Amino acid sequence: MDAYDPASTLESTRAQWFLAHAQWTVGALVAGEQRVERVLVRFRTLRDAWGTAAALTTRACFALARGDLESLRGNAEDARALFAELGDLWGRLKTTDVLGRLAEINGDYDRAAQLHRESLRIAQALETWPEMSTKLSGLGRIALLTQRYDEADDLHTRALRLAVGQGNQPAEQFAALGLALSARRQGRLDAAEEWLRPWLAWNRRRGDGPGLALVLAELGFIAEQRGDTGRALAYHRDGLAAAATTKDPRSVALALEGLAGAYSLAGAAQRAIRLLGTAAAARERAGAPHPPAEQGDVERISGRLRATVGEAAYTHEFSVGTQRDHESQATAESTHPATP
Repeated sequence: MDAYDPASTLESTRAQWFLAHAQWTVGALVAGEQRVERVLVRFRTLRDAWGTAAALTTRACFALARGDLESLRGNAEDARALFAELGDLWGRLKTTDVLGRLAEINGDYDRAAQLHRESLRIAQALETWPEMSTKLSGLGRIALLTQRYDEADDLHTRALRLAVGQGNQPAEQFAALGLALSARRQGRLDAAEEWLRPWLAWNRRRGDGPGLALVLAELGFIAEQRGDTGRALAYHRDGLAAAATTKDPRSVALALEGLAGAYSLAGAAQRAIRLLGTAAAARERAGAPHPPAEQGDVERISGRLRATVGEAAYTHEFSVGTQRDHESQATAESTHPATP
């Protein structure tokens, strides 16, 4: 029998961690999360502080994909502390990035911008140019959410240029979707659709549930804003199916809100209002209610529905919707869709 070789075991475990992190990057969420759990146990057994911190960071990334914000926070903060003890800049870059995303989700835009700027400085110091693209897009998202559209478009355009130069398609998509979000918020629907369309097929080929769900939601909202009921229903139904694969309640809630908008055009007001209630409850239970800066679509849709049924009926149906489980509702919408 071969002698036990700790160095070889550590090398193999780090290779497995790298594979798990790559699986998160390409959207292979179930297999990747199972692998990182096994890897974390091995790192702790080997007492490898760097490996433990790296695995915790990847674990936080998977938690982000699932919408488990408490797990995201706990794993990222534990990893950040370990990397700080080690003086590891790469690790600090990774944990700062994921904590910045958490701050953005929670609507703490000042904190998010601070963390994204810190990440950008570290990326510049390490000369990790692909990372710089995502950090610029992160800052672009904050500018977008705070309605500084010219700044947002400039940051996303710079990020896109860097990503294309590096051949980094995930970073390219992140930047392009930022430009699409900005265009739609400014009423430039054709431009927004042009930015989105190339990524629809790309996400389908990769089987990337989170990316596909977001692209379909945006295309669905564009169709709804144009008054195209059929396309809005089709996009949001497909988006709901993609969101359901992620197990992320925020992603499912977005798809339910989109369907509510489509049903509001289709004359199914009661169903639409209840979907808005279910989506709001799902966000609350996930610990991520809609920040004011992200309520534009819901405000437009709820305003249309209030004008149709009146405030009292709206309040009643919304309350009924909040009592429904979002996962069960997603299944019901998939099996018993309303027709325009």
